[in-house]
Amino acid sequence: MRRPRTLQERKELGVRIGANAYVYLLLFLMYVPVLALVLFSFTGSVNFGTWSGFSFELYVTLFEDEEIMRALGNTVILALLSSFCSVVLGTLGAVGIHEWRRRSKSLAEALTQIPVVTPEIVLALSLVIMFVFLGNYVYKGFGLSFWTLLIGHICLSLPFVYLSVKPKLLQMDPALYEAALDLGSTPRKALYQVTLPAILPGILSGFLLALTLSLDDFIVTSFTRGAGLLSGAQMIETISTLVQARIKKGPLPPQMRALTTLIFLFVILVVVLVTFLMLHKRKGKRHAERRNA
Repeated sequence: MRRPRTLQERKELGVRIGANAYVYLLLFLMYVPVLALVLFSFTGSVNFGTWSGFSFELYVTLFEDEEIMRALGNTVILALLSSFCSVVLGTLGAVGIHEWRRRSKSLAEALTQIPVVTPEIVLALSLVIMFVFLGNYVYKGFGLSFWTLLIGHICLSLPFVYLSVKPKLLQMDPALYEAALDLGSTPRKALYQVTLPAILPGILSGFLLALTLSLDDFIVTSFTRGAGLLSGAQMIETISTLVQARIKKGPLPPQMRALTTLIFLFVILVVVLVTFLMLHKRKGKRHAERRNA
């Protein structure tokens, strides 16, 4: 690599070095606490920051804690169901709005962006008011339950799924869908065989985003939850509500370090797998284009 000779080249090199140093500093500040959490999950010390020797004790006691396992099960079931429903509704909504006329389309896109910038407490309170109204004036037996909690999580993540799918629809060549119709495909068949495969990366991104929002949500969960799921007749506890309840009583249980480590490693695994599948798909598409050329 040759050395910069002119003053302009030196300035550009200094800017690149400064930009790279800034990015690496941000990554360092972001991941050092997570790595510290992972490290101290392999010691049996109750106090965080105190090393008492390498041990899997926290992982053993984690799976023996029935309350944490029940909360984890509730969290996973709720996250998967709400993410699936959000992806289906958000994808269909994005495809439908994409085919609208310009004025109606602009209005719908503006309305879908409002929940994204609205504080979560506003969403939670509005949902509670709606559920209370339904219970008092529409159906007397209606009350807070798993279904109200599921609706709350769907309302929370649905706009983000729409925003993930929308750019892929804009990037897709509209002539592909029209060509499929000209070749004899029905609109439904063209949707499944042409549109959905083209926007699949956006759908996967929306699913992962919805899953993340549901896993760590607290405000909507605490306002809309009722009895059900693995909690039976008791109030549904998720990881976020359980942590808040444990903190009220005393220090955070050390088993949570092991749990958060497992969640972190699982998220990394999912991201790596999705990235690998997307790269493999792009590579196959390039090979197909070369063969056709």
